[in-house]
Amino acid sequence: MQTPNILIVEDEVVTRTTLKSLFEAEGYNVLEAEDGGKMHDFFESHTINLVIMDINLPGKNGLILAREVRDRKNVGLIFLTGRDNDVDRILGLEIGADDYLTKPFNPRELTIRARNLLARTTNNSDDEDLPSRVSFNGWTLDGDSRSLISTSGNEFRL
Repeated sequence: MQTPNILIVEDEVVTRTTLKSLFEAEGYNVLEAEDGGKMHDFFESHTINLVIMDINLPGKNGLILAREVRDRKNVGLIFLTGRDNDVDRILGLEIGADDYLTKPFNPRELTIRARNLLARTTNNSDDEDLPSRVSFNGWTLDGDSRSLISTSGNEFRL
């Protein structure tokens, strides 16, 4: 099994480097992005298994970026943010975050949540030879974007 890649999307340098050290000590490959542009660059050049993202980011905020990630990728997503009100927490989970933790956080709790999420979302079987897109009767099932594309090109999110 390949070592999972974790992408930390955090504009605060101290928090980002702390998270990088924490997850590298657990044996993960860690990539760092300070904003949405860098995040998208990493998605183009790497296979990302888990994103740990702040909401308060320069440019597009984490809620908008999470929606963009969910529209294109099936990847684990944890919000780690200082926003601790119920509205943000619920909105983050409705957008598609798998988990939501607030700062300050317990490092051990975060690594356990990340490990459990990766265990559920990372392909640990011999299914690597299966295609991510399957076509049948003119329809296409896209496993990466979790959508079904009709013969007329209409896309239905699953």
